[in-house]
Amino acid sequence: MDISAGIKASLAGRYASALFDLASESGVISNVESDLNNLANILNESPDLKRLITNPRLSRITKKDSIINVARHLGMCDLSTNFLGVLAQNSRLSALNEIIKTFILIAASKRGEVTAEVTSAYPLGGEQVAELQKKLTAREGRTVKISSSVDPSLLGGLVVTVGSQRIDGSIRTRLNSLAQALRA
Repeated sequence: MDISAGIKASLAGRYASALFDLASESGVISNVESDLNNLANILNESPDLKRLITNPRLSRITKKDSIINVARHLGMCDLSTNFLGVLAQNSRLSALNEIIKTFILIAASKRGEVTAEVTSAYPLGGEQVAELQKKLTAREGRTVKISSSVDPSLLGGLVVTVGSQRIDGSIRTRLNSLAQALRA
């Protein structure tokens, strides 16, 4: 499956596509993807690292040296480390989260995978996730990975988003629809 032109034309898409091409040529796509997933998790957990990459008062050199030290500390491969240095040098570290998401999307697409974002009122069990994955894979005709989150305001049911399609089977939406019908 090919990535849309809109994604490739975006800033994150251009950088992610370039990184994917380099990783593909070097045969290290899985290493880079693993590095980026690890970095994304750390970015979500570390307010200090977030401040580092978004602080406009820090010089490019300071950001570059700092992010390269972080990458080396994390044991990232040379391509990932050099790529982060290029982002810092070009003042693009603030787009890092979007670049990571886009790279992962490109890599999954090249493997024939799609990610389904599933939101439920309560955490899903392993069997439930497996069954949902099986049904979505059959529906989509390609491998579906599940990314789940919990939103208690749904009250029950699921909201599943695959690409641009959304399936809303939540009790909250059903109650809202019923309330609208009663008002009419």
